[in-house]
Amino acid sequence: MKEYGPFDCDAWAGGPYAGAGEFLEVVVAELLGRAPELVDRHAVELVSAVPGLAPVLPASAAAALDESADVQIRFHPAARTRALAFGLAELVRAWAAVEPATVAFANTDRADGTVVELLDALRPVPGLTLTLGRTSPAEPDQDPAELRATLGFSIARGFYDHGRRVASHGRDRTTPATDLGLWWAFTTGLATCLTALGEPAAARDLYLAAVAATDDPAIVMSASASLGVLHTRHLPADPATARDWLERAMALAAELPEPRRTVLSVFHGQGLALLDSKAGDHDRALRTIDDGLAALDRVLAEGERRQDRARLLHNRAQVHLALRRPAAALADLDAVIALDPYNAEYYTDRASLLRAEGRVEEAIADCTAAIRWHPHLPEAYYNRADLLQSTGEPDAALADLDCVLAQEPAHVDALTNRAALRYEQGDVDGAETDARAGLAAAPGDPHLLCALGLVHAERGDLATAADLFTQALEARPDLTEALVNRATTHFDRGDIPSAVDDLTAALAVTDDPVTRYNRGHAHRELGDWQSAAADFTAALSLDDGADTDFTTELHAAIAECTTHA
Repeated sequence: MKEYGPFDCDAWAGGPYAGAGEFLEVVVAELLGRAPELVDRHAVELVSAVPGLAPVLPASAAAALDESADVQIRFHPAARTRALAFGLAELVRAWAAVEPATVAFANTDRADGTVVELLDALRPVPGLTLTLGRTSPAEPDQDPAELRATLGFSIARGFYDHGRRVASHGRDRTTPATDLGLWWAFTTGLATCLTALGEPAAARDLYLAAVAATDDPAIVMSASASLGVLHTRHLPADPATARDWLERAMALAAELPEPRRTVLSVFHGQGLALLDSKAGDHDRALRTIDDGLAALDRVLAEGERRQDRARLLHNRAQVHLALRRPAAALADLDAVIALDPYNAEYYTDRASLLRAEGRVEEAIADCTAAIRWHPHLPEAYYNRADLLQSTGEPDAALADLDCVLAQEPAHVDALTNRAALRYEQGDVDGAETDARAGLAAAPGDPHLLCALGLVHAERGDLATAADLFTQALEARPDLTEALVNRATTHFDRGDIPSAVDDLTAALAVTDDPVTRYNRGHAHRELGDWQSAAADFTAALSLDDGADTDFTTELHAAIAECTTHA
């Protein structure tokens, strides 16, 4: 067994991915010689964790992390680092499969959250043994200017744990009186990290402290805009307060020279458009966005600040959707992706619209793009699994659901769908495992109760199955899945009238040929040939003819009823 390390994980010495980055460089160096396509497949997560690898990776990977705009508007979600860890562990798994290895990491008690997540993801990798060394805490030796640069890098890459650490340290060592610029950089950086990490109230307090500490117009404008966004998106709804702060930011932006005046006025105005849209005034929101796009066209050169333009178009797409204009929304998303082709959020949104239009293959392609540019995005895996299932690719759908659940074991919808897929493929034990895991996370969920009911029915425990379907219906009386399956258990237990009642209730919700056929069959068992004929005839009128055996059976059933009428 080969041995590697120790790799120093001290975040103060090496930043995010300290130690883990050096280990990944070793892995990449060895894989480039024997499996370069594997390295390319994980290029985005590799260049995210180890920027120094960019020269040996596809240029698109580095482009996906481009944060060159004057005002950063693309902030990665905090969960991104967990997804990166999943992808990096997948790469290491392939590396360790060739030859088992022991890897030593030092100073893991001073590791950044990114390293903690990666080490957690590496622990179950077959053939890989980790040894972790701990030491006593140490103070950083960076001066405030270096800390500011580190903070900017951390926020741009979505490394909020390290960003919070650095910003807190820098803010403790500066004051508004002695170095206002640096103090504000650490204050707004810390607030950004806290917001991303789910602490918006703490971020609000920092911005309020900034407004109280200085009358510098640039700082007050930025803090006001941020407070408006917090009250709009992250704190409990307070549209009046949000509007007051945004209008204050707009007034200060109006005092700036061009083109900065227009750019920031437009940017802050998007918060007002969001407030209007949330209040139901979509037309006003649309006018604000259109006016903003026109203003940017007047003061910016073609191609300049493309992410600002993309964000406005994305906002407009959301308003078009609210106004029930999917074609206009789709056109905007096409334009958005042309301007900013590496943003996973845009692909995810477009995939939903494409699916609604029946353009399933294109929707799958967009989910795949989202997974590439935000590596291993659980939402995109989940959506793609659903699409793959609809196209008759259950194995691929299962693989995607596995990826979701590897990152989010309590993802209830993924557990529900995987339980159903496993059941359909004959994996009754797997279906039961998923159903019970889902019910542990969401007790009483009607879909999971149905899944567990199917498992019991498959094993012949019809009484328990019927009880589970009944529990599901107590939670969702209109759940046709539960009605149809309970009808089956009634039928199998010889209670045909109860089966008819459940199928009738299901048809009151959704009229479909299979349920019609099943009720017709139940009527036939009861000797009610006239009702059976009516159901078989109705089923034939709803049948699309795709299943020729089913169509033939309907014709035969109608003929049989005619002979007994």
